[in-house]
Amino acid sequence: MGTHVEEVIDAFKENGVGTDAQRLASKLDRKQARIGIVGLGYVGLPLAVEFADRGFQTIGFDIDAERVGQLNAGENWNEDIDDETLRHAVDDEMLSAEAGFERAAEVDVFFVCVPTPLDEHKQPDTSYIEDATRSIAEHLRPGQLVVLKSTSYPGTTEEVMRPILEDAAAEKGLEGGRDYFLAFSPERIDPGNEEYTTENTPIVVGGVTDAGTTVAQMALRQIVDQVHPVSGPKVAEMEKLLENIFRSVNIALVNELAQLCDRMGDVSMWEVIDAAATKPFGFMPFYPGPGVGGHCIPVDPHYLSWLASRHDFETSFITLAAQVNEQMPFYVTNAVVEAIAEQPVRLQDAAVLVLGAAFKGNVEDTRHAPARAVIRLLREKGIEQIRFADPHVEEFRVDAGEAGAVEVPRVDVTEETLGAHDVAVLLTDHDDFPYEAISEHVSAVIDARNGFEDGADEENVWLLGGGENQRST
Repeated sequence: MGTHVEEVIDAFKENGVGTDAQRLASKLDRKQARIGIVGLGYVGLPLAVEFADRGFQTIGFDIDAERVGQLNAGENWNEDIDDETLRHAVDDEMLSAEAGFERAAEVDVFFVCVPTPLDEHKQPDTSYIEDATRSIAEHLRPGQLVVLKSTSYPGTTEEVMRPILEDAAAEKGLEGGRDYFLAFSPERIDPGNEEYTTENTPIVVGGVTDAGTTVAQMALRQIVDQVHPVSGPKVAEMEKLLENIFRSVNIALVNELAQLCDRMGDVSMWEVIDAAATKPFGFMPFYPGPGVGGHCIPVDPHYLSWLASRHDFETSFITLAAQVNEQMPFYVTNAVVEAIAEQPVRLQDAAVLVLGAAFKGNVEDTRHAPARAVIRLLREKGIEQIRFADPHVEEFRVDAGEAGAVEVPRVDVTEETLGAHDVAVLLTDHDDFPYEAISEHVSAVIDARNGFEDGADEENVWLLGGGENQRST
């Protein structure tokens, strides 16, 4: 047992923390603790593979039976995870998956990695967290740690999870902070980022009690180099929102200025940003685009707005930034419509090629991708011939109102395909797109990502925020 762990156990003894915390600390140090990952999505699966790869017996829990079957067969569905690493973890019986919670009592440390979507009123839906917590509560026993990883509003850990666990604990004679522990540690995953991984990206953790913070910190240090403890879950929950709202606000700023540059007609926002980025302090470059996507930035501002309303406070600045970003698909759609209007084709007969269905370049993740809104808006304009091309995405469905979700036809980027479309709109700047060929073989290109920087024919490529080749929208 390491010296650090001995110090932790001694501190637990001095502070009257129960022997269950001491045993858990010892099991973590000896890699004898069993890890449970609830939710095997973009957050949960990498976490499960990382713990298994570090020598911890790991069980994944997911209600999707197909996903459970895939994992148990050693099949990987996440581009950021090495196929061989996952397969070896499964073959070595360090990683397995379950569709039910029958084995939950075996688990020493749970990480809850389930979605927290917004409902139709843009209020946080914590039902997935509640269901996961209830399932854990049924099998709650001494010496267990529960860590919420799902992004949500400040107060979720203590207001949603804690009462469920306490009710179950009371029936079993268990006490939180003595017999079992609860904490929050937000995920910091950047899909497609090969430089910052789970291991070298610092994370934050806050427990409901000091002992909870300590054991959660110990658990996370098994796979993460730097773990920063804070005074409680609310601080960690607010910190996560700050990270993403910081990005939302700055993206909104450049999106608004990009529209102004288009209106001015003689200033490129992209050149402005490059010039400002030469300053070595006090500035961080953000870039315009067709809208924000992914699982955090489009959602997190609404968590905070909803929370603020409960305290009779309005986050007007943050809400306005979210509104600016949410309007960008409309701006890009209008540019597409105007490009069609300049050609000898009726709107309803026009063919539009959407380049990129993923929310960012070089990933397969389509959550809240701007392409969803742009395609929906184009359909509402009466354009029915819409196809998409994306080297990372095989299938893509969008909401079509009363018709429900419809599948958008996928095509490969060939000269024949390009020639069959009147307008191409770049929504995701994948490296694999043949930008020069696209600009050569499509009559009009709407570039919302500055992907055509090195191969564009200025006469047929309109760049969002480009200034001199602007369209009045």
